[in-house]
Amino acid sequence: MFSIEKPLVLAASLAALAACVRNTPPADTTADKAAVEAVSIAWKSAYNAGDVAAVAALYAEDAVLSAPGAPAVRGNASISEYFVTKVAEFSAAGLTVADAPMGDVVASCDLAWQWQTYKVTDKSGAVVDAGKLVTLFQRKDGKWMIVGDTWNSDATPGNGTN
Repeated sequence: MFSIEKPLVLAASLAALAACVRNTPPADTTADKAAVEAVSIAWKSAYNAGDVAAVAALYAEDAVLSAPGAPAVRGNASISEYFVTKVAEFSAAGLTVADAPMGDVVASCDLAWQWQTYKVTDKSGAVVDAGKLVTLFQRKDGKWMIVGDTWNSDATPGNGTN
């Protein structure tokens, strides 16, 4: 004999659960967004200071770097090696990079991403390159780490500083 009791209880439970999910306010991500922005600021500060170790420390062990004109670089150690040369060249040329402006952060649970623009200036303050970037972040052991990073110049290929 068919009992309606179990399906009815199951249906009522699912309806209650759905109502709870719809009425749950969105999580406050203000602190997460600020923490991700702090990583972005730390990256530019370290890069401008020529501190390769500090730049590399912002990348997770399994991160992927997708720089213009180069194959993807995978893993923290390889990313660190990539930046040894790039940071030295950048510093020797007297260049600095800055957000132009800082882009919005989208965060959800343990993942976040940021799209923003940047500008590179020389010693005189003249803008020698500008472009955009997308950085992916993941919270690992309570700390936001870069897990994906890519950028490109607004300059016509061959005419910019990448």
